[in-house]
Amino acid sequence: MTDVSYDEIAKKKSLIRYSLLAAAIVLCSIFGLWSNQAPQSNLNKSNTLTISGPWEISSLEPSQQGYILTRMQVLETLVNVNSSGELTPGLALNWQVSDDGLSWLFTLRNNVKFHDGTLLNAAAVVASLGHAQQKHGALNKADIAQIDAIGNNQIRITLSQPYISLAALLTNYSTSILAPASYKTDGDIKTLYGTGAYQMASFSPPHKLTVKQFSGYWAQQAKIPYATYLTGHRAESRLLQAKTGDADIVFTLDPAMLSQLTSNQTVKVHSNLIPRTLFLKLNNSHPLLSELRTRQALDLALDRHSIATNVLHAQGSETSQVLPRSFAQWYLSDISTSKLNLVKAQALLSEQGWHKNESGILQRDDQPFSLTLMTYADRPELTVVATAIQAQWAKLGIDLKINVTNSSMIPAGHQDGTLELALIARNFGSIADPFPIISTDFSNGGGDWGTMNWHNAQVDNAINQLAREYEPAKRFTLSQTIAKVIHQQLPVLPITSYTQHTSVNQRVQNFKFDPYERNYFINQMAFK
Repeated sequence: MTDVSYDEIAKKKSLIRYSLLAAAIVLCSIFGLWSNQAPQSNLNKSNTLTISGPWEISSLEPSQQGYILTRMQVLETLVNVNSSGELTPGLALNWQVSDDGLSWLFTLRNNVKFHDGTLLNAAAVVASLGHAQQKHGALNKADIAQIDAIGNNQIRITLSQPYISLAALLTNYSTSILAPASYKTDGDIKTLYGTGAYQMASFSPPHKLTVKQFSGYWAQQAKIPYATYLTGHRAESRLLQAKTGDADIVFTLDPAMLSQLTSNQTVKVHSNLIPRTLFLKLNNSHPLLSELRTRQALDLALDRHSIATNVLHAQGSETSQVLPRSFAQWYLSDISTSKLNLVKAQALLSEQGWHKNESGILQRDDQPFSLTLMTYADRPELTVVATAIQAQWAKLGIDLKINVTNSSMIPAGHQDGTLELALIARNFGSIADPFPIISTDFSNGGGDWGTMNWHNAQVDNAINQLAREYEPAKRFTLSQTIAKVIHQQLPVLPITSYTQHTSVNQRVQNFKFDPYERNYFINQMAFK
């Protein structure tokens, strides 16, 4: 063993302390927090709304986790969407489209201030959207040739080819408008300056951020001085926060745990349908899943009604369609939800040479019918639903293993081809019009959160036409065609529409739920 002197140890400790301090300074400078940190002594229960959810926030980059920043009303977009799914004015008062669909003119609101005190103008919007174009996000779904400032309060977006849903793309958090001072020269975020009712006060990734009311907000002024978002990974932790009052509003409660709040007089549970669907994502090139008859058998072996009623406590939410009834253009009104039919399912598999072995597992040519289903714990009901599917398919003779992991492993498995099955909760409301998501998820072989290794020329052609079609009746026909083919070919297996369960403490007034999960409407709330 080498002898080390006390002086050397002291030097090493000093160097470690210096390195840690330097790292802290770098981190704080990255997130721009030194000048904007909310003194913790100012925060107390009487002036701070506490919100809990399962989602981590490790970045202030809108293209990555801007959904928290728009919900906490720090960032805003040019276009908004109301609870009925209709596009409404945001930072843009109105917009017009040229007859050829290639030129979109947006007129901006007057007297809108960024959190750094500068005024919103066309140049700032063009710069912000330019940064968004350079990053992963909704804006890249359209073929944008140029974005120009027209005077001080209008911008023009010129497309290389028509894209009917451009305005809907501008509702997405990744297109939020930031002040020029928010960016470094390389386009990374330096200090976050938005236009919302609240501005950043402190940021402690990945578990906490605090915002404070912005006195210069252009619309309804916030009554509650501060609001804090807390990440609660475990469903049990979030339930405890609701029961004890440690969190005023708790999102994404586990349906199985709701009974524990029924006798609690301090909270009210809100259950709201949202445009999100629980479905099984299938690897359609997998040897056990490539046959349509196999996918039909798996579909017939799902007891959706039991899952909706007994597992999710949301009777009537069962569905065999990808999009909910609220998206009438995409919903097949003449199609009933697939019913459980084990006899027919067994017959379809028997036709393909599958028979149960002594252990009750289906087998063909010495190969067992064994699959691994991947899901994630961010939405606690997914693991329970996965277990229910495991039990239901076991009656058919399928050996289904469940792998609960990080949600990021699903797109990773899609990309490297290792994914067999995944149970996901796909949000079709992150953009007001579901077409951009459908086009990504179901065309040209599919997407990270949609189909996998599934190609259908009829769907691809209809999606290409739909991107350039403005006539409502033709758009309806094309959308129905796409929905029907997906329903018949079963590249994914829808299970239920999604119900969001949220607890709200009785001290909070004017809670409002956004089915598109874009806004928590904190500025409309008050304390009793």
